[in-house]
Amino acid sequence: MNRRQLCWRRVGMGSVLALLASALPVLAQAPDASVLVVRAAAIIDGTGAVRTNTDVVVRGGRIIELRTARGRADIDLGTRVLAPGLIDTHVHMGWYINEKKRLHRADDGDSEPTATLNVMGNAQRMLQAGFTTVQSVGGMEDKAVRDAINRGVIAGPRVLTSLGSLNENAGSPDSVRATVRRFHDRGADVIKIFASKSIRDGGVQTMTQEQLDAACGEAKRLGLRSIVHAHAASAAKAAVRAGCTQVDHGVLVDEEALQMMAKAGTFFEPQCELVSRNYLDHKEWFRGIGNYNDEGFEATERSLALRRDLVKKYLAVPGLKVVYGTDAVAGAHGDNARDMSCRVTQNREKAVNVITSATSMSAASLGLGSTIGKIAVGYEADLVAFDGDPRTDTSAFERVSFVMKHGVVYRYPPAIAGPSRRYPQ
Repeated sequence: MNRRQLCWRRVGMGSVLALLASALPVLAQAPDASVLVVRAAAIIDGTGAVRTNTDVVVRGGRIIELRTARGRADIDLGTRVLAPGLIDTHVHMGWYINEKKRLHRADDGDSEPTATLNVMGNAQRMLQAGFTTVQSVGGMEDKAVRDAINRGVIAGPRVLTSLGSLNENAGSPDSVRATVRRFHDRGADVIKIFASKSIRDGGVQTMTQEQLDAACGEAKRLGLRSIVHAHAASAAKAAVRAGCTQVDHGVLVDEEALQMMAKAGTFFEPQCELVSRNYLDHKEWFRGIGNYNDEGFEATERSLALRRDLVKKYLAVPGLKVVYGTDAVAGAHGDNARDMSCRVTQNREKAVNVITSATSMSAASLGLGSTIGKIAVGYEADLVAFDGDPRTDTSAFERVSFVMKHGVVYRYPPAIAGPSRRYPQ
């Protein structure tokens, strides 16, 4: 260990985060008892309803009134369209591209503070893109950033994290239960479970029914949700039978699996194309790491057609709870809304329904449906405004110019804050 590394270790991550706090671009003070009126030409409220010329009245970080626009507004968004803060139920906040233009790995020489700074940067990009809540199915690197955001030390979305994951190698059902308890004791918000291989490796089921029963059963006993990586239909069905909260991906699922999810109330999180395109457009960031090779990239390319076929299946299942998750990995943070555009243009879903999926439905999947995900009285004042109407212009999803989280404004429209920009510049 050289002198610089020793110095960083002595400083400690808590001190690093505290030192950085004063440099972060928070655009408003914490909410207090004063009233703030936000006005928009149109509001898509997260339940499928649309309001026009409406004031959202905020006090103490919560919405206290919705009323017909009148008098003076503290923040007048003009012709912009307002929606609840967006939610991404599946990101990898700790993934980043290092200075060598490669996916960061534990052995690439980056220090812990460098890695943490990159996690912070990913969090801020997502907040600036309108995502006020994210669920990171990553590792222990998420914890310091999650906790610093919660304490108000740094700006970022509300973060829920698994702090790691488990798979078939966890062993016997008793060993699986013990692993779940360890994640709980570390402070995990959710249990992430790999029940199948990646789509690059064929997506076949890897965990037994008994292992899944143990994992999701123990999570439920401890008051935790469980989300399951499952491409194979058999893996998805096993997850439903085990009472797991959510099934992710499902590229190879069949109609029976989807019907089982709908009947059981299991949340389903498919992706559109962001994660696949990110890998294919930036192959050299990943090439040579694990299954990121020519064969793996070819499988990723083939998966795009499979994802399109999946859309036809899941849209045909009444009552299926489809949430919004992008699987955002290194290079995709801040572009999370691209799958919203994709779901309208490619899947032919209605923009209002996509917003509902990315707000109230996703909030319900996180166990937060009574506090976030809707523009309604009593809910957290998490608000975003699009430059344009996504009902007629799908690219508007990717043009967010106003972001409020718990009554605090982190991004103002260009007319107030200056030229439109990608964050950070």
